[in-house]
This record gives sequence, C-alpha cells and structure tokens, in this order.
Amino acid sequence: MPSAPAHTAEEARLLGTMPVDPMDDIELRSVQLQFPHARGSIIDSCDQRRVATDKGEILVAIQGDTSKPAILTYHDLGLNYATSFAGFFNYPLMRGLLENFCVYHVTAPGQEEGAPTLPEDYVYPTMDELANQLLFVLSQFGLKSVIGFGIGAGANILCRFALAHPDKVGAMCLINCVSTQSGWIEWGYQSFNARFLRTKGMTQGVIDYLMWHHFGRNPEERNHDLVQIYKQHFERGVNPTNLAMLINSYIHRNDLNIARTPTGTTTTETSATTLKMPIMNITGALSPHVDDTVTFNGRLDPTNSTWMKISDCAMVLEEQPAKLAEAFRLFLQGEGYATPLSTPASSPCGTKYLSYSNIFFANFKEEHERILAEKLKQQPPPTRIRTNTRLCRETAINNNNESSSADVQDSNNGNETATATYDCNNPDLLENLNEEECSLNKHAIKGSSSTTATNQITTQVHTGQSKKIRITENPLPEPVSC
Repeated sequence: MPSAPAHTAEEARLLGTMPVDPMDDIELRSVQLQFPHARGSIIDSCDQRRVATDKGEILVAIQGDTSKPAILTYHDLGLNYATSFAGFFNYPLMRGLLENFCVYHVTAPGQEEGAPTLPEDYVYPTMDELANQLLFVLSQFGLKSVIGFGIGAGANILCRFALAHPDKVGAMCLINCVSTQSGWIEWGYQSFNARFLRTKGMTQGVIDYLMWHHFGRNPEERNHDLVQIYKQHFERGVNPTNLAMLINSYIHRNDLNIARTPTGTTTTETSATTLKMPIMNITGALSPHVDDTVTFNGRLDPTNSTWMKISDCAMVLEEQPAKLAEAFRLFLQGEGYATPLSTPASSPCGTKYLSYSNIFFANFKEEHERILAEKLKQQPPPTRIRTNTRLCRETAINNNNESSSADVQDSNNGNETATATYDCNNPDLLENLNEEECSLNKHAIKGSSSTTATNQITTQVHTGQSKKIRITENPLPEPVSC
C-alpha cells in the first residue's frame, strides 16, 4: 500500500496554527443493538407445512407459538410470504409485539419461491375459491378465529373470507385493498402480462408493471436498493406460468358487493352486506391504489373502520415499516389484542387480553410504591407534626422574681390575652403541657409575635425564678414540625 505523503515544514506550521475541531474526538452514548432486517431469517424461524385443500395443496409458514392468538397473512401478486412480510415482521417493534401472537403465512398455490410449474390441466382457483381454502387452514391448525393481515390481492381474498365466515375473523388490517371488479385498463394490461408470462416468461414489460403495481411511479428516486431487490426477485424467484394463473384469477374477480347503507335508502342504517368486524384500511400516499382504498372505505361501516394514508411511500410494508407497525399495534390494542392474561375469557381469539397502557401504569405504580418504601426506610424516625394548626411560640423572659396573674387586653389589634400560673413541680401540669407539644424542659422556644392571631394565651411557669411564656395559636393549614 502506498504510504501517506509527508507534510512540508510550511504545511506542518499551518496545520499547527489551525483551530482544533471540537468534533474530532466524540463519544458515542446510548448506542443500542438493533435487530437486522434480514429477509432470510423469517424463513429459518418458520415451520413450513403443506395443507391439503379441495383445490390442491398450499404452503403455510407458522411463525411463533401456536398456543398464542393467530394472525393470518396473505400476500400480493408476484410475491410470497417471505418477500411480502419478511422485512416487516423482522422490524424490532413487530418482534416485540409478536411475542404474544402466532403468525400463519399463507401462500397461494404455486407462488412460493422455487415452486414447480403447475400441471397444464390444473384449473387455478378463483378468488372465492382461494378464500375458501382458508377454511382448511383454520381446520388444520384448530383455529377458531384469526386476525387478518393482507396486502393487495391477499387483502381482497381475506375480505371474501370474512364476508363468507364473519365469525372466523376477529379484525383485519388491509393494505391497498380493492373491493370492485377490474377496470378495462387493468384488465388489458394484466391480460397481456399473463400471456407474456406463459409464452415468453418474465419480460421487462411484466417487471415494469409489477414494479408500478407495488411501488407506483419513479420508485428509484425513493429507494434504489429496495427496487433492485424486488426486480431481482421478479426475474429469478417467480415461476412465470404459476404467476400468470394467479393474475388471470385476479383480473376476473367479481365485486365484493358490500355497501355502507342498504340499497335505495338514504338512512344511516348499516347495511347487512358490509363487513362487521373492525377493519384498518391502509394505503401509501404514492400508491396507485389510493382511489381504490377510498372506494373501499366508503363501503365500510364508519363505526368500526379506519382509513389511513401514510405519506412518502407506496409499498408501506417496506418503505414505512415503523409507522405501519405502530398503527397496527395501536389497532390491536384498541380492539383488546395485547399481552394475554393467564385466565381465558370470551374474546375474538378465545383469550383475555390486557392493554399495554394498563400494564405500563400497573408497573409504574408498583415501582413508585417500591421507591417510596425504600425512602421511608432510609429516613430518620418522623417527628411529631401538628397539621391542624401551626403553633408559633414566642418566649419572653421576665427578670422580675414576682409572679403575677392578670388579664391583659391588646389595645392595638383588639386581641384578648389570658395569663395563667403553673408550677413545674406539679407532674400533671407538665404532662398536659407535653401533650400540647410544648417541651419546656428541653427547649428554649423562640419566635416572633403574630399580628393575625385570634387567641393569645400567656402562661407563667414557676421554677427557681419566674418565666413568662406566651403561646400564640395561628390556625394555618401548613404542617410545621415542633
């Protein structure tokens, strides 16, 4: 390796006179280790199983403890469970959340990576038949209810399953969901794509259309590396013939036939044909499917649905995973899906849940009580505190040896003063004085006269010489230690 060039004497002198940059030496603080968003890690952590259905076998990848509440995912066109959800479910916030859930990733027939070409005589399932295949998945794993999480074509399939079996779905998070049948432009483009995929394989035109379908226009300007990853996947990881069959089923889909209000009425009564479960309808601001999600939102019940448009992205799962993960967490929390309790109860997934806010405040209260208990142990024994009134004591030593007792009237403020004589040799009197928090034997009490006092009592105590003590009673609410 070439050595660094030596500085001349003049350069060294100039460098020595230059001010030192305060950022030359920095100290890194609060550095935390983050989990990598590796795409292959989700494949290694999943238990892949084949589930037999009436339309052939489908691949289901199980991620998590099967005893936990179930989340069922479904992917979009040209993707599979790993390419759709690997980055999102490896996000740190989602990892912490999914400790309390089990995720079942469903892959459409023939769409998994490295899948063999389906037989020529194989009739690919329609969208409704793909939705009916989910019944076999729930039956295979003994699931009574699931939380749906779908994107694109997978969101449409989950909607069909929820309409046919509303008791099987507790809630749904749908991204770029289309509720209508395909238009002429979509049908034309996708028909050409399906023909090219069967005859020529994955062409550049098909790749461009798939990139537009997922990322919208000009995706290279937002994330060049991410675009290259997906282009390589479309070129190498997708079976063109199988994808053509799925595209053909998607463009021949029928309308969901849902409506917010009954047909022909103007009342606010909810239609019986709309989805009954809570739904979070999400899209990206740069996605080509924004108008479709708005149409879908207009057909949902506004009391249990939410529409969200996330800025600066088209493919929300990849470009804004933090925002989507936080929205999904709050959605589950609002519906009661959070950390499960040990006692089962009636809920959409058969488990009783405690929200994160309740857990946080319970832990905060417990920690606060523990700190208070430690502080009380470290404090010295508490002194006697009089909280009702504050006693301001003022002493005046009278050098006159003669003891006298008389009533005095204050001419300045009209306060009344009473004088009494006590003998220190009398134990009963001393005990009474101690109860009034006046320790005459131990302390010489000093104070200042109070002009706002209402009652002043002057007490004379006879010892070897006479002492006159005036106790002023001031009914103030502040606690004062004697």
